Amino acid sequence: MPSRSTILCFAATNSAQSINKRLVRHAAKVLQDELGVPVEIEIIDLNDYEMPIYSPEREAEGIPQLAQDFYDKIGACDGLIMSFAEYNGSYTAAFKNIFDWSSRIKMQIFQDKPALVMATSKGGRGGKNVLEAATNGFPHFGANITSSFNFGPFSEHFDEQTDRLKTPELARDLREALLAFVAALPNR
Repeated sequence: MPSRSTILCFAATNSAQSINKRLVRHAAKVLQDELGVPVEIEIIDLNDYEMPIYSPEREAEGIPQLAQDFYDKIGACDGLIMSFAEYNGSYTAAFKNIFDWSSRIKMQIFQDKPALVMATSKGGRGGKNVLEAATNGFPHFGANITSSFNFGPFSEHFDEQTDRLKTPELARDLREALLAFVAALPNR
């Protein structure tokens, strides 16, 4: 019997009230409870990896241990589920800084791991720009993008009382994205 896959999940933001954190927790719950996939889920908070803003001069002083810790978390998992907050059409500064520092360890930061990338926003485009940037850019950094999922406006489609998608078509789309992700995990 194969061992359980370990899935690393995070919202690419440092906001404590992030709707993308809610989405990533919901996706992990759907994966385990609704789809019944036997996986170990670890949800991390990017606030635990806060570092000085990257610069070549700071890099010359050495890579922060937190960057190594983040890189090692990715290396230890079998797959990634990431949800991206969109700030001014791009990644949050918090995520970009962690990404920049970790990529100095090795450019292939995602280490060929299967990845489901997601985004949501308060607006109708649902983080489309940042999701497109991740989908197009992350394969150059070692991500095996298996599927993507986004929607907006968040409050129109997500029941904040039950922490679940309330739009049946979106719930179906999320399950399909999760199944494509699971199919790419090792030992499946």
